[in-house]
Amino acid sequence: MNIKTYMHQLGVQAKQASRAMSKAETAQKNQALLEIANQLELHSTELITANNKDLQAGAKNGLTTALLDRLDLSLPKIKAMITGLQQIAQLPDPVGEINALNYRPSGIQVGQMRVPLGVIGIIYESRPNVTIDAAALCLKAGNACILRGGSEAIHSNQAIAACITRGLEIANLPIEAVQIVTTTDRDAVGELITLQQFVDVIVPRGGKGLIERISQQATIAVIKHLDGICHVYLDAKADITKAVAIAVNAKTHRYGVCNAMETLLIHTDIATEILPLLAEQYQAQAVELRGCERTCAIIKDCLPASIDDWQTEYLAPILSIKIVDNLDAAMEHIDQYSSAHTEAIVTEDYTAARRFLREVDSSSVMVNASTRFADGFEYGLGAEIGISTDKLHARGPVGLEGLTTLKYVVFGDGQIRV
Repeated sequence: MNIKTYMHQLGVQAKQASRAMSKAETAQKNQALLEIANQLELHSTELITANNKDLQAGAKNGLTTALLDRLDLSLPKIKAMITGLQQIAQLPDPVGEINALNYRPSGIQVGQMRVPLGVIGIIYESRPNVTIDAAALCLKAGNACILRGGSEAIHSNQAIAACITRGLEIANLPIEAVQIVTTTDRDAVGELITLQQFVDVIVPRGGKGLIERISQQATIAVIKHLDGICHVYLDAKADITKAVAIAVNAKTHRYGVCNAMETLLIHTDIATEILPLLAEQYQAQAVELRGCERTCAIIKDCLPASIDDWQTEYLAPILSIKIVDNLDAAMEHIDQYSSAHTEAIVTEDYTAARRFLREVDSSSVMVNASTRFADGFEYGLGAEIGISTDKLHARGPVGLEGLTTLKYVVFGDGQIRV
């Protein structure tokens, strides 16, 4: 079977499954999620074995440390997937919820009902845990999904797919509600993003090149973010202890993630005091520092930063630092170079915090907190299918509500329009 025929078949099956999923009861969907969690626990050894094959192949093929970290499916990560499934099962089911129901002068009632999107195509690289996050959220929101993971995670994803299939069977839901593309042929992506007769939305998760390609070539609506160029601004009235802790955590907690800080902005009034403290901690963790001229004058061994540094998502132990004269200069820099993902301000100045929240136009804006909190679990969504930096139709971490849409519903009692 050629790729075009194969992907068309997946689309047909997904569309049929989506009709069954839209009618599934909450209890049935929750049972499927919990059964999948149980299958992951029962087959954790097989999952790790499959993942080791991918890790070995990845190392042999020269994957970077950051990509290998994303690819890793250790026991703690399997337990995190199980916890995520259990959390999503406990979340309220958004499907069927009716909001803003109001009487009109004619006597009819008009409101909006939340309904599934239908079929969601998800294209992602490296992280096999995305397979579970995506499947779980799509299922709970009453959707069917077609998942196309990266070729580097093919063994891991197939092992996870087996657990998902068993969970769906036990819950008596169509196994075609979650279909994982079994081929590593790159043409499968091109076919998936043009299956507009079957697929309602595409969610890409991966490198900038992948997402740019999908955004340009897809004939279906796309929920995406291109980069995670996140900023932390240490204000003149920042608490130094808080500022050091947040700036260190935002950069070093994990490097290969989209909500890691890539540029640190520091008010000139505190730069001399705080930069040596930060440099000591960054250098202890082998973080390469690249700074503006004023930063280099304070930090020994700091490399000069270029314009490219301000617009680079490193996903690595590299940090750009810039000293700014005031809040306006910090926000101007963010406006110019941010990818509209996540920005944070550290300050005890209420007015500065309010201005930052109001004027910085990113999907997440924080006060006195690490950018690493920009995450579905941390926001109480149970999990996320991705973080959208678009403004339509979802923005920020995309959880259950982001995988549904609204339709108008009207209740009457025999009214006719005159």
